[in-house]
Amino acid sequence: MAEENKVTLYGMWISPYVKRVEFALRLKGIPYEYVEEDLRNKSPSLLKLNPVRQEVPVLVHNGKAIVESLFILEYIDETWKTGPQLLPEDPYKRSQVRFWASYLQQVFESMVSVLKSSGEAQEKAIKEVTEKLNLLEEGLKGFFPNGFPNSFDKENVGLLEVVIFSHFGSYEAQEEALGVKFITPEKTPLIYSSVTALTEIPAVKAERNSHEKVVAFLKFVRRNALRSSAE
Repeated sequence: MAEENKVTLYGMWISPYVKRVEFALRLKGIPYEYVEEDLRNKSPSLLKLNPVRQEVPVLVHNGKAIVESLFILEYIDETWKTGPQLLPEDPYKRSQVRFWASYLQQVFESMVSVLKSSGEAQEKAIKEVTEKLNLLEEGLKGFFPNGFPNSFDKENVGLLEVVIFSHFGSYEAQEEALGVKFITPEKTPLIYSSVTALTEIPAVKAERNSHEKVVAFLKFVRRNALRSSAE
């Protein structure tokens, strides 16, 4: 790869924000180097590339760093015209995709609260996740009025689907670790169908984390969080 076209992604394997960037790069067929970061011991490179947030993901292209996952996805879409177009041309549709992609962060934050709490606090967090998923499901009807297609060509994948999959691609592992079912064909048919269809795309499937590894990590985080809150 020519140095001026070199693409490097700094990430952390379990992060949905990193995963969405990886999925986009794969779908677009963009070769890249991946650098795994230990967020408890951040590398000098990460601190230099992202001095404000000091977080992953960071995409480096032509020696320039781009931070914040949604901004990175837009940069990828505007820089590389190969593969699927992630954002629609229509300004209104673009604004709607951006809104719901951003909204997914709120859903994720509530799911983290479920993971790190117990008792009444967890019940409240579960209720919040359920309500937010119901709102998301309603919002998706505007994009898929006839339901989500059973099969999905990678050329038709958009930014919103990439973001949904980055958060819920491991929903079965999340269920096992939390003991709560959030994503089902009955309660969240569009989210469930989108994850199922995207799983069949080789470029996406190749980047999925193993079920066992995700379960083990989530249980580890939960144990530590509950131990800290009990002290």
